[in-house]
Amino acid sequence: MNILFYTILPEIVLLSIISLHLVKKNREMVFLYGIQSIAIVLMLFCSFLTTGKPSLLLVTVIVLLAKVILAPLFFNKLIIKHKLVFSVKKYIGTSFSLVIMAILIIVAYSDKFASLTNIIPANHASLSLAFSAMLLSLFLIVNSRGALSQIVAILSLENSIVAFAVFAELEQSAGLQIGIVFDIFVWMMVATMFVSMIQKHFGSIDVTSMKNLKD
Repeated sequence: MNILFYTILPEIVLLSIISLHLVKKNREMVFLYGIQSIAIVLMLFCSFLTTGKPSLLLVTVIVLLAKVILAPLFFNKLIIKHKLVFSVKKYIGTSFSLVIMAILIIVAYSDKFASLTNIIPANHASLSLAFSAMLLSLFLIVNSRGALSQIVAILSLENSIVAFAVFAELEQSAGLQIGIVFDIFVWMMVATMFVSMIQKHFGSIDVTSMKNLKD
């Protein structure tokens, strides 16, 4: 259980975000987000087994339903509705993106952020992985040209923050638990309106189509 919780699960989250930078199809992107979310659910469930708090189990079940089941179905529905197949575009090419990702991971493990990743010294390695995932998610948000890609990138950032909170032992906070649940449903509503409006007005979900907007 310790190996799964402290090593494998945070590595899955990080690797899924790295893969999100590399995939070319929306369905692959949605699949990776689902895998990432399963890892988050398992983290929360392992934390529940340790603490025994019913509220944490409730959050785990809600995250399972919303992120692992409803969100992929929701994204696939958007893909079918708007015929989004080869729209996972990036501003920066794959080779240069890999270099930037390597630099961000090195930065996350650097002494500059040691005070942050050593909040719980015993969880330093897991916190470093989660913090790396946060930085790579921020880069994914900036580097994504498609609206759906940006939405998944933002949700990946949220997953990374949850992972960091778990290993920083903050997941037992009622405020954080409520925030996780609220964030899930708000983003699903925002995503629906965001993608639909862009598609309706520009005939594409490539956000660069909005560059010609005038005041």
